[in-house]
Amino acid sequence: MNEEIEFILDSTKEAMEKALKHLEKQFVNIRAGKASPAMLGSVTVDYYGTQTPLSQVANVNTPDGRTITVQPWEKSMLQDIEHAIMVANLGFNPMNNGESIIINVPPLTEERRRELAKQAKSETEDAKISIRGARKEANNELKKLSDISDDLKKNTEADIQQMTDAHIIKSDALFTKKEKEILTV
Repeated sequence: MNEEIEFILDSTKEAMEKALKHLEKQFVNIRAGKASPAMLGSVTVDYYGTQTPLSQVANVNTPDGRTITVQPWEKSMLQDIEHAIMVANLGFNPMNNGESIIINVPPLTEERRRELAKQAKSETEDAKISIRGARKEANNELKKLSDISDDLKKNTEADIQQMTDAHIIKSDALFTKKEKEILTV
């Protein structure tokens, strides 16, 4: 196979894989009723003048499905961490007991579950758009190649389409799994 075609196929596959990875990351941020340390993944704390991810200044655990505990490595950080969680506007009400911060994760209402499912669907559509964009880019690159036969172009376009279909199916499977997780009470 032509090196240029191989490069086009490799870079297309890489772009489509990136879209799926991004989708998985976005899904982690959509909470499905169960407490998870990932819910605080976007929280940064002012640590000696530097914005630092919460996970680097404290131990974040979930003792049960409804509670998140944040145990700072330095007690002096308790107030800063509590403030950072409030500022992050995640809808949590942290409680400081002098030793650690406890966050009770409220159960999701039916309406909120539907909103989260819609958000997951939207993220899935964005991923599909990225995947199709990678396909379009690959086909455009392929058309620019003048030194290959029409048959080889057609076969490569078919390969690109197969790759696209496979990644779209994977994104739908990720969505189905996440939707089930969200809607399960």
